[in-house]
Amino acid sequence: MSVIKIQHLTKDYGNHKGLFDLSFEVSKGEVFGYLGPNGAGKTTTIRHLLGFLSPDNGTCEINGLNCRTQAATIQKELGYLPGEIAFFDDMTGMQFLKFMAQMRGMKDFSKAQRLIEQFELDTKVRIKKMSKGMKQKVGIICAFMHDPQVLILDEPTSGLDPLMQNKFVELILEEKQRGKTIIMSSHSFEEVERTCDRVGIIKSGELVTIESVSTLKASQRKVYVLTFESEAAASQFANEPVEVVSVKQNEVHVSVNGSLPEFLK
Repeated sequence: MSVIKIQHLTKDYGNHKGLFDLSFEVSKGEVFGYLGPNGAGKTTTIRHLLGFLSPDNGTCEINGLNCRTQAATIQKELGYLPGEIAFFDDMTGMQFLKFMAQMRGMKDFSKAQRLIEQFELDTKVRIKKMSKGMKQKVGIICAFMHDPQVLILDEPTSGLDPLMQNKFVELILEEKQRGKTIIMSSHSFEEVERTCDRVGIIKSGELVTIESVSTLKASQRKVYVLTFESEAAASQFANEPVEVVSVKQNEVHVSVNGSLPEFLK
């Protein structure tokens, strides 16, 4: 069952900027990676899903509701992390989270508290004194704390250090186990391959392909033939911790992710 459905979405800003006949669906319980370079149209797509923009043509739906005409209803049940987060700078982290909880009518703050601990956020710091990484943590907590069934995340690990990126991956995998539907934009394949089921690749406002993560990973690999002076040397190399496709006499066929020079270092 499709939770997010985009059909023939077009938004033409001129000069080949915008979205052009974009169509894809995200199923219930799926984590969908939305991959592309900066300026490709990822954020424009997300802004249509949030109902912030009117398309020139086509439609966006979440749970069967039109994202433009029924945006208020959709947003009540949605978790959203924007690429650029607007905060009240004079508030502390806790004041902001409590304010957002009150706006949503949340009666249970326990998930927010657990996320605060998980991401090691010092909520006493005023937002205007927070680093980009700390602000990103506040945004992540805000997106997840009301336990939404659908999450839309725009560059969610931006500004996070590697440890916090790992904690974010753990959070996504936990939510996936609980059946949440998630669309997550990024410009980094390494970021989405750890969490996503499928990946849509957008370039210059057009969808290039949609593939499973496993298919995309396999397509990045190349097979090289290494020739050794003797069968014994080839056999010895084949026992090394490398991905060997086959061994034929003094030749070893290896599968490599990336270039051979990098592999041989």
